[in-house]
Amino acid sequence: MLDLLSDILTNLSMRGTLYFRTSFTKPWGVAVPSYENVARFHFAHRGSCLVRVKGVEEPVNVAQGDLIIIPHGTAHDLYCGHDPERTIMPLDTVLQASGFDGSGVLVYGGDEPLSETQLICGHFAFEPNAKHILMDRLPPLIHLENYGEVAGKWMEATLRVIGDEAGRKKMGGDLIALKMSEAILAQAVRSFIETGDTIRWGLGAFSDKNLHRALEAFHKAPSKTWTVEALATAAGMSRTSFAVSFQKKMSMTPMEYVTGWRMEMAKKTLQRPDTSLSDAAESAGYASDSAFARVFKKETGMTPARFRQLNRTNHSAY
Repeated sequence: MLDLLSDILTNLSMRGTLYFRTSFTKPWGVAVPSYENVARFHFAHRGSCLVRVKGVEEPVNVAQGDLIIIPHGTAHDLYCGHDPERTIMPLDTVLQASGFDGSGVLVYGGDEPLSETQLICGHFAFEPNAKHILMDRLPPLIHLENYGEVAGKWMEATLRVIGDEAGRKKMGGDLIALKMSEAILAQAVRSFIETGDTIRWGLGAFSDKNLHRALEAFHKAPSKTWTVEALATAAGMSRTSFAVSFQKKMSMTPMEYVTGWRMEMAKKTLQRPDTSLSDAAESAGYASDSAFARVFKKETGMTPARFRQLNRTNHSAY
C-alpha cells in the first residue's frame, strides 16, 4: 500500500516534463509565464539568482544548492539582480535570442563569464481534472535551502546526476534526468510538511501525528464506511477532540475531506473506458447510484455523465 503522500501524488497523475539546464551570465533575467496544472521548480546547480514570484512581496535569493518550487505555476522572474527592469525578458524572447531548440544547454546573458549560474529547470504537470487540498493550499513558493544536504545524501546524489544528465547529448540522458527528478516534488512537499508551517496554510493534519494517522487509514481504504468516530479511532483520539482539532488545523470538517477525496476516486473511475455509474459509486464508497450522483454534482457542479462526456471530448482534442 502507498503511504499518504505517495497516494495523493500518484492519484493526481503527476509527471515531470520540460527539463533543461541553463548557463546564464550577468546581466540576465527571464520572465517565466504562468501555467495551469503545473508545479514549477528551479534547482541552483551552480551559482545563484533571485526569484520574484507574482503576488509575493519580496524576491527570494536562491543560492547554490537551493531548490525553489512554485506549486501553482504562478508567473515569476529569474534574474541576477542587475537592473531587473531592463534585463528581465520574456521566456520566449530568451529562447529565441539564445537559439535554444530544446536540447543541450540554454546559454544566455551578458559578458561576465565568471558569474555563470547553472539552473536545472522544469515542471510537474497534473491531470487537469484532478485536485487535492494538499497541492491547492501549498504556499506560493517553497524555498528549500541547501536542498541536497537537507534531503539527504540520496537526493543530493540524484540532483547531481540530473545536473550532469539534463541537456547533455548522451544517449538516454534526458530520460534519466526526467525520471529521477519526479522524486523531487514528493521530497520537497515532505520537507515542507516537516517544517511545521502547515497550520498557516490549512494543512496541519499532515504534520500532526494523530491526525496524520487518521488520514493514512482513510487513504488506504477510501471506499470503506468512514464516520468521524471511525476516523477518531484511527487517530487514537476521542470523537470530539478529533473533530475540533481537524477543523482547526484543516479549515474543513473530517467528512468534507473524505467526500472530496472520494470524488477524486470517482473521477478516475469515470475516466476509464467501459466503467459504469455503479463502478464509480462503488469506488467512492456509495451503495446507491443516486446518492453518489447527488454528491458528485454538488462537489463538481456537473453530473457524472456530463463529467465523462467532457473528459472524453477533452482527450479527443489531443
